[in-house]
Amino acid sequence: MKLIILVLFCVCCSVTAEEDERLPNKCEVCKFLSVELQDALEKSGRSKEVLEVGEVLDTGKRKRKIKYNTSETRLTEAVDNICERILQYNVHAERPGSLRYAKGASQTMTTLKNLVHKGVKVDLGLPYELWDEPSVEVSHMKKQCETMLEQYEEVVEDWYFHHQDKRLENFLCEKHVLKTSEQECIKEALKGDMGTKGGAKEADGDSTEEEGTRHDAGEL
Repeated sequence: MKLIILVLFCVCCSVTAEEDERLPNKCEVCKFLSVELQDALEKSGRSKEVLEVGEVLDTGKRKRKIKYNTSETRLTEAVDNICERILQYNVHAERPGSLRYAKGASQTMTTLKNLVHKGVKVDLGLPYELWDEPSVEVSHMKKQCETMLEQYEEVVEDWYFHHQDKRLENFLCEKHVLKTSEQECIKEALKGDMGTKGGAKEADGDSTEEEGTRHDAGEL
């Protein structure tokens, strides 16, 4: 039994070590920025609130009423701290491509925690209570998200007011941020058994998806 646990531990550590130097690329940053912003807007878009804008002047003019779900206020509130949501992601080193970034515990970390609960000593070089802190990769993606959002602020506003018939990741990432050769991650989605890197073959076989491919934040 001890031998089995030791072998399993070595495999987990090996997977983690192989990915130590892997940082998110521009495609992945844009993809998850778009996924989170689209999700935030879809949730706030259900509001039936009506806003009053402008000031009541001496002339007696009344404030103008506009729907919240078409207002600039809604966009501003959604964008505010949107990149903080990236810190909810974890690295799933057993998955291929951009699928390595997702919410929820990875198989590797779940296995290691189970070993700890069984009394096995696991040394990852940091205290157990810090295991769930954002990784270097995720922290890097959060910073790059903030930079990208600032750089393409006008593009996001243009999409919000004029192009919401398109998915944000298609409009922002494919049309403005990424070169054609950099867009591979946009259409990557969980399909079938993606628990291991071998699942990448299945993903490659289904790579011809429509432009409207949807990625929900709740799935990731």
